[in-house]
Amino acid sequence: MHYVQGFVAAVPAANRDAFARHAAEAAPLFREFGAARVVECWGDDVPDGKVTDFRGAVKAGDGEVVVFSWIEYPTKAVRDAAHARMMADPRMEALGATMPFDGKRAILGGFSVILDEAREGPRGYADGFLVPVPVANRDAYRAMAARVAAVFQEHGAVRVVEAWADDVPDGTVTDFRRAVKAQDGEAVVFSWTEWPSKQARDEGWKKFMEDPRMKPGMGTKPYDGQRMIYGGFAQLIDA
Repeated sequence: MHYVQGFVAAVPAANRDAFARHAAEAAPLFREFGAARVVECWGDDVPDGKVTDFRGAVKAGDGEVVVFSWIEYPTKAVRDAAHARMMADPRMEALGATMPFDGKRAILGGFSVILDEAREGPRGYADGFLVPVPVANRDAYRAMAARVAAVFQEHGAVRVVEAWADDVPDGTVTDFRRAVKAQDGEAVVFSWTEWPSKQARDEGWKKFMEDPRMKPGMGTKPYDGQRMIYGGFAQLIDA
């Protein structure tokens, strides 16, 4: 299955248009280097959490919005080759020098896709998730995710993707592991569910929560739900 480069950052709300322009300029270069798809999403419904949340993951300050983004590659080898080309390309260097956000607080990493359930339909809104999962529970997590994905799609979701940490470096200020307070023996899952629109997402979630298959007690979660972080994001760029 394909490979994903996941990215979460804090962007000043006042820089939304600048961020969209910056992302639109970068996307064709990623495609030139081998990416199959580039998606940038702007925080829209990102709740505060009790233990951790998206804002805490990137230490977002007042007036900042969380961005949830991903780049899809056919394989890890293509991602690695693309990264090498980026490092040597002056166009990427110029873009890096003009980022409209604090790159030191951005978190990024490479993830192997373990589940990708998709159907035809427009995509305009995404729910993003970061989940700490015990490595020993990988198969149990995938099986649970497959069951949940089927229910989401019955209620309007267009695509559900689950990607397992593969190349997730430690950061100086923050990183994916710190985002979910990952413990020894745990891996981080980068996941998203795509919907045609926010309205379809809101209606789909209502039906999902009322679905008897999703009622509390219908199975033990193979991860600590208190450290899972999630939010709703409006797509800015889909290249």
